[in-house]
Amino acid sequence: MSDQEKKADTEESVDAGLFERISRRSFLTRLSAAGAAVGSGQLHANAIAATPVQPSGEIGPTDAVLTDDTLSQVTLQVNGQLHALNIDTRTTLLDCLRETLRLTGTKKGCDHGQCGACTVHVNGRRVNSCLSLAAAHEGDEITTIEGLGHVGKLHPMQAAFVEHDGFQCGYCTSGQIMSAVALLREPIGASDAEVKEAMSGNICRCGAYSNIVSAIQQVRRKA
Repeated sequence: MSDQEKKADTEESVDAGLFERISRRSFLTRLSAAGAAVGSGQLHANAIAATPVQPSGEIGPTDAVLTDDTLSQVTLQVNGQLHALNIDTRTTLLDCLRETLRLTGTKKGCDHGQCGACTVHVNGRRVNSCLSLAAAHEGDEITTIEGLGHVGKLHPMQAAFVEHDGFQCGYCTSGQIMSAVALLREPIGASDAEVKEAMSGNICRCGAYSNIVSAIQQVRRKA
């Protein structure tokens, strides 16, 4: 091999080594930068997730007049008590009860009006609170499971559910009881089949239906 060919091979090797070092250095630098960016982004996302969201609360005497079009001042009567609230006009009655008034006995199940776990009474009639806007109930009389009875003084329907084991996991129970109490004031036939039909809007995923019907029928007979 000639001296010129050897020189060309040497220069090619040096260039290849330099290119390899630069490529590795560039790759590692870029990888570190990407990792830092992802890490900082994750930290930022975590910080946002950790930021507490303040729910709408009751209006104090010094609160300023609202100017935001999405907010509304509404007075709700819940379980015999009046609550002056400052809420988003898009807030459902369910979210208002749970998040603002902290009445968590009313459960959020499907949030589409299909399971009945969120059932409450509005002026004595059962309503799926997930489908109803809170701001639409100014002046209405709203009753939740907390206003129906309590330990030491249960409503007869609550006591019957306990006696007949009308629940298992208990998540649907408050909605089942609220519907059952409303059913007592509705023109429902005497048979179990008619009770089942009247309660068909309340789903029990544990399958305690026969016990639920037994509890309802016991109260109906005593009534």
